[in-house]
Amino acid sequence: MSKKQIVSEGTEEKILSAARKVFLRKGYAASRTRDIAEEAGINLALLNYYFRSKEKLFEIVMLEKLKLFMGGVVLIINDENTTFEQKIQRIVNQYIDNLSSTPDLPVFVLSELRNHPEIIIKMVNAENKFIHSVLISQYDDLVKKKKVRKMHPLHLLANIISLSVFPFVAEPVLKSLSNVSSNEYYDLMQDRKKRIPEWIMLMLTIK
Repeated sequence: MSKKQIVSEGTEEKILSAARKVFLRKGYAASRTRDIAEEAGINLALLNYYFRSKEKLFEIVMLEKLKLFMGGVVLIINDENTTFEQKIQRIVNQYIDNLSSTPDLPVFVLSELRNHPEIIIKMVNAENKFIHSVLISQYDDLVKKKKVRKMHPLHLLANIISLSVFPFVAEPVLKSLSNVSSNEYYDLMQDRKKRIPEWIMLMLTIK
């Protein structure tokens, strides 16, 4: 690798690192390329040389965040070597582990997806991948065997995600209402790894 290539890759990563910080802090609409250049410690002309526009930078950063937010879930729901209940457990674990280390991620992703839904459409056909997954095939089989109640699969997805993600979105309010410390709140989120799969299965129980 030439010295020029090393410098180029180093500069690109410096710009991307700055863009991640600025977009996460300000959101797309309030961020300027000048803000990103200042965060990266470079001039605006150099930023424009590597990345043509704010839109291009945002697309790269948003796709990264989406993959972190939901990318691993696609692999989990299509694992043929785990049961339906094991998949639910692994999905919950993945969300809680990821969000515990990056608590600002869900607010950023959800707010920007609301403003720029075309980005997730460009990234994946999320509904198609979920509806035709091994997880849903296993669910349909359990329904046929009358072991769980029938509902639209998107209800299942919405319940898993909302139970896992909402406490991180609402963390400041929930901590204030319950008067718990950050360490106590972290422990509560870890406890949800066990409780959420139990709640999901109870929702599906035929009475």
